Amino acid sequence: MSSLICDDGVCIDVTRTGDPAGRPVVMLAGFRAPATSWLYQIGPLAEAGLNVHTVDLRGHGTADRPRSGLTMERRGRDVAAVLEQLDLRDVLVVGGSMGGNTIWSYLSQFDAKRLAGVVIVDQTPKMLNTADWAYGFYGYDESNIDTYFAETIPETGHGTPVWKRGRRILRLLKAMKGIDREISRAELALLNDHAKADWRPVIAGTDVPVLFVAGSESEYWPASHAAASAALAPIGSSVILAKDGHAANIEQPAAFNAALLEFAREL
Repeated sequence: MSSLICDDGVCIDVTRTGDPAGRPVVMLAGFRAPATSWLYQIGPLAEAGLNVHTVDLRGHGTADRPRSGLTMERRGRDVAAVLEQLDLRDVLVVGGSMGGNTIWSYLSQFDAKRLAGVVIVDQTPKMLNTADWAYGFYGYDESNIDTYFAETIPETGHGTPVWKRGRRILRLLKAMKGIDREISRAELALLNDHAKADWRPVIAGTDVPVLFVAGSESEYWPASHAAASAALAPIGSSVILAKDGHAANIEQPAAFNAALLEFAREL
């Protein structure tokens, strides 16, 4: 594990696995999730000859947990710190959930010269449902824009119930252990910042290949968000993983890894 110091003094952690001479893969976890959420990807990617970097951004896993200043803009700058301090180039960057939109935050502030491709794992680029975007978070629209995520992530009633997921939920528990149950005020502020953002213009201006992955049984939004998002990108593609929820890379790791490695080989 390497610890990096951001320009504001906050420490973030990066764990590297695989061939140092291989293409770098930088993996960014979702809201509050630790780098161990990529548990089922690290081995297969390393075995394929890739140089895998799993990242704990501020507030995640072993990284520092500041009580304020958690914003999507800041997360994008933290990604820049990882790429620049480790001097990573020709990178495949993979983001799960909020980690996906963190990539768009990075690209809204920096160019794509260090990137070879982008993979977004079950994350819509616009969480707010509006007349021109029907692929947002279930139940979230302009009528409740300031209150919907005020205290927690609401239950939507969509997706497969936990008690019916079998091994899928066991994988999830193994990969995500150690997360505090209570969401802090700083994390809620980040969640609201995330929810109100619209990254569609950034996607439209991204000139590297982008793969959008969706879980067919996502709890949070329709799986059709993947194709709609891919249509925005100059070089976009999408895949829907069957019998898979929001934590797509964890619940169905074999199917996810196959799609990810196929995309990586085509870069």
